[in-house]
Amino acid sequence: MSSVSNPPSIVRRTPRWLPLLGRSANPGDAVFRSVSRLFALLILVLVLAMAAQMAFAAEESFKEFGWGFITSQKWDPVGQRYGALPFIFGTVVSSLLALLLAVPVALGIAIYLSELAPLWLRKPIGFLVELLAAVPSVVYGLWGVFVLAPLMATTVEPALRSTLGFLPLFSGPNQGFGMLSGGVILAIMILPTISSVSREVLQAVPANLREGAIALGATRWEVVRVGVLPYARPGLVGAVILGLGRALGETMAITMLIGNRPEISASLFAPSYTMASVLANEFAEASQDLHLAALAEISLLLFAVTLLLNIVARLLVWQVSRGEAKGAR
Repeated sequence: MSSVSNPPSIVRRTPRWLPLLGRSANPGDAVFRSVSRLFALLILVLVLAMAAQMAFAAEESFKEFGWGFITSQKWDPVGQRYGALPFIFGTVVSSLLALLLAVPVALGIAIYLSELAPLWLRKPIGFLVELLAAVPSVVYGLWGVFVLAPLMATTVEPALRSTLGFLPLFSGPNQGFGMLSGGVILAIMILPTISSVSREVLQAVPANLREGAIALGATRWEVVRVGVLPYARPGLVGAVILGLGRALGETMAITMLIGNRPEISASLFAPSYTMASVLANEFAEASQDLHLAALAEISLLLFAVTLLLNIVARLLVWQVSRGEAKGAR
């Protein structure tokens, strides 16, 4: 019998350039990894390019006003004097007012949907809450102009002034357009963001915490208060900060309701201005270089604040997710 010799094995040599693309020995995987890394780095490059462009555009304002741009209250395009303090004040106060109104409602919705609601009701209500986030801001603004502002001027503001008018916050004429109306419309807009993220954070809490509390004889409220909320606190704070970032950057709806007057007033009924609103209202009409530079500096301030808040929020939510992963091991 003739013996059949085995064919010699074929040894494939890895190209020398392949390790430069990654640890994988497969050329397709290495190329895919490199292209994906490039796309991810493009986001970082885009953010840095935006910040650099705004800083370059605001160079004249930096040289002319320095740090006084942030502390000055005067905004006079005719006299070429610009100060961002009224816009910073309006942005901060309207956003904090929106959080004060939206956070209790959003957390209540999240707790109900994740802990108390029957299974058949969770998805429909959750879908309706998330649907609010899909409504364009200009639609919220139009609803605020035709419904919310008249309601505030004829019902809410007179009631607040008659009961709490001795406080500076609730003094002044009933106009309907002002800080209070702007805060209310922002609260409605950020409610689905806070509620959706909070619901995901609560659902990430390990089930053994709930089961342990129930085994000790805790009621449903005690399970939420003692077992769920302490564990989810960092993630809930992150959800609130994400809502704050949305409120800080909102433009159209708040522009249509806040009154757009660059003044600092103790009354919530008085008109005010935000950084996003002044950019929307004046950028298209700004013809002088210093005016454009001042608007660019305001946009840079708004960009830095919202970016920082979103980074902090993501880190807090990631902390809860990592704790859930450790608890599952």
